[in-house]
Amino acid sequence: MADVTTTSFFPAKPLGCYGDGGAIFTDDDDLANTLRSIRVHGQGSDKYDNIRLGMTGRLDTIQAAVLIEKLKIFDDEIEARNQVADRYTRGLGNDVIAPRVASENTSVWAQYTIRLPAGADRDAFAAALKAQGIPTNVYYAKSLHQQTAFRDFPIAEAGLPVSEQLSRDVISLPMHPYLDEATQQRIIKAVRGALST
Repeated sequence: MADVTTTSFFPAKPLGCYGDGGAIFTDDDDLANTLRSIRVHGQGSDKYDNIRLGMTGRLDTIQAAVLIEKLKIFDDEIEARNQVADRYTRGLGNDVIAPRVASENTSVWAQYTIRLPAGADRDAFAAALKAQGIPTNVYYAKSLHQQTAFRDFPIAEAGLPVSEQLSRDVISLPMHPYLDEATQQRIIKAVRGALST
């Protein structure tokens, strides 16, 4: 699909390490060599000759050890995440706009993000769940085009109203492969209760 793809191993991700980490994938040998150089201070063939600007971007041994062990159970964890997502969708599908995955696609469910119904107060909703010990998160409070880094990029004259609305309406519920059914039912009940107040 692309010359380069990336993934994050941030602890909250489905394949997360203990701290920060990530990977870059490419089948271009020259590009891979350049990326390796950048990863280690811009190092050339001599380890003390930096031939380009670089950074310290190496994955440390502890993070690698965690990932190696997690890879052994990754398929099982993805299956468990899908079961959690299915329970959420069955339990909340009539109350919120639940995420959908196209039939030809799959998801690893890094988050389970719902869209609250029109008129719902997201802050009050989050506070109601927090009062019951249920964490929520708004991962993307601003659409990409509203981020400072994109301020000089063109956008449609009327803005991007759908993206902007979604940024105001979405909130993520607890999601991990070990979310047992009883705990999840408590979360679903709390979501319904928070929406009815």
